[in-house]
Amino acid sequence: MSGKKVSKQKSCQLCKNRSASAPHDTSTIHYEKFWLYRHCSSVQQGDRQAQKAGQLFSGLLAMNVVFLGSAFVSSMIFNHVAITLADVWILLSILKVLCLCWIIYYLLGTSRQPHAVLYRDPHAGPLWIRGSVLLFGIFSILLNTFHIGYSAVLIQCKSRVEIVFPSIEILFICTQAFFLWHHSKDCIQVQHNFTRCGLMLTIATNLLLWLLSVTNDTIHMEIESQLREVEQRFAGNETVSCTCPNTTICKVFQKGYILLYPFNTEFCLVCCSVLYVMWKNVGRRISHHHVPHIKHKFKLQGVVFGPLLGVIAVIIGICVFMMYQIQATSSVPDRQVFVMFYSYYVVLLPLMSMGAVAGTIIHALEKKELDTVKNPTRSLDVILLMGAALGQIGMSYFSIVALVATDPRELLNSLILSYSVLLILQTITQNVFIIDGLHRQPLVAITEARHTGHDRHHAAAPELPEEEETTTSSKQGHTHSSKEEETKGEQIHEACDQRRMSMLELGQEIRRASLSYIHSYSHLSWKRRALREISFFLVLCNIILWVIPTFGAHPVFENGLEKSFYGYSTWFAIVNFGLPLGVFYRMHSVGGLLEVYVTA
Repeated sequence: MSGKKVSKQKSCQLCKNRSASAPHDTSTIHYEKFWLYRHCSSVQQGDRQAQKAGQLFSGLLAMNVVFLGSAFVSSMIFNHVAITLADVWILLSILKVLCLCWIIYYLLGTSRQPHAVLYRDPHAGPLWIRGSVLLFGIFSILLNTFHIGYSAVLIQCKSRVEIVFPSIEILFICTQAFFLWHHSKDCIQVQHNFTRCGLMLTIATNLLLWLLSVTNDTIHMEIESQLREVEQRFAGNETVSCTCPNTTICKVFQKGYILLYPFNTEFCLVCCSVLYVMWKNVGRRISHHHVPHIKHKFKLQGVVFGPLLGVIAVIIGICVFMMYQIQATSSVPDRQVFVMFYSYYVVLLPLMSMGAVAGTIIHALEKKELDTVKNPTRSLDVILLMGAALGQIGMSYFSIVALVATDPRELLNSLILSYSVLLILQTITQNVFIIDGLHRQPLVAITEARHTGHDRHHAAAPELPEEEETTTSSKQGHTHSSKEEETKGEQIHEACDQRRMSMLELGQEIRRASLSYIHSYSHLSWKRRALREISFFLVLCNIILWVIPTFGAHPVFENGLEKSFYGYSTWFAIVNFGLPLGVFYRMHSVGGLLEVYVTA
């Protein structure tokens, strides 16, 4: 008995010592004691272990859902008789309904509880990524609307699931976009495990939707079957199949569906990235010294050559893209079109690589400290940049092997070989530049605001004397005229004076803006100026490199060189894997480069 009392006293003393040494924080988070917390002795060591256990359990849930959906999609590809596209749509519809139930519960229940959102992550959900969610969500809604219209026109040979599935998809997109726009910064402090499971279920559903979008090519197969049917009709063989009638509305629905198809894949990937940051922020407490007191705003002041060169690259890229689309859609694409297309890339990619290398060197010369604060958003940005770059790098290496093994000395083959090598170098150098810039401490441009305000004060000073001179001259010019002529003359001169004043004010405004712009440009240090020029140039270049493959220019599949080397099915799988990742990489690089530009 005495031994038990001694042991109890020791344990009580240990508890008192622990409670005394622990900081007294009124906002201490007590994780709920779910079954994994109660039955695992290693989890009972503290709240940290409970957080890890909750992340593990929700991660296992997402992994099982992704594997189940991937098995359905793979079975549809390899055995489309047993598992059809309608079966995959039914599974995804069930998952989307579950996600909708959780999102509505979060919006109406979890987020409105007392002390639910004590902290908000300032780095999570920046404006550009929430704008991307909204923009791609709008295009995805239009895509599903075209899909519903296309299926309704062909309702006699289409399944009703093809109308129900896009309808649920529209509701899912609207609810998810609203949820991410308003709650992407939340660090939820209640119902941690249920929230983690809901977030992971939504991430898994978006990943499966992305996987289905990448692998599903039914609309293009239908177009090819329609072309074959037209050829058979000309040959005299009548066949009965599900074809789009010769009506304008059917063609509009079909073309709109094809044009907007890539935006759905982008929407799924962007939502996954935002939801992952929210999952990492569940139960997170942010100290006040980690919250930035200054919000950096995007300003175009201080850059001249970067936007100029970038606009030139965008204009030339649009011209090349339009010419390629006109020629490549013909029955026999001209070989010179591919030469022109790859020549544009061979010129642009080295410029982007040199800019990224120069920016990395300037980062090394700067005396800015590294930002070592824990930031889940920045960690995710780095992971996404490195992961999405694998798509372009992998396709490039496959192209290099195919071209070296065939005939690299031919003009088009040498251009494609150069393009593949330069694309690898450009991707690596740009990743190094962006990641290095994201880990730098931002500078505060207070002196720029002082100098621009000083210029505005001096530029606004000479306005009053000019006004007085014009009014006095108008009064002295008409003292000897009659009353009627005087009134008419005054009206005419007043109109002239108003025009002169408006012209003078416009000229002074232009002069004031140009002076402040030139002064801000000259006031920036050469390092910051060069970083802004390089970042803005790379932003515009990545935008045009995102536009070209997004809207249907895919020469890697249409030139026929790699396809003849690897075979249709193998190269089609490689392109379907690498091309969406490459498109997402360009879009994500724009966000990272804008972050580097703003903090430079």
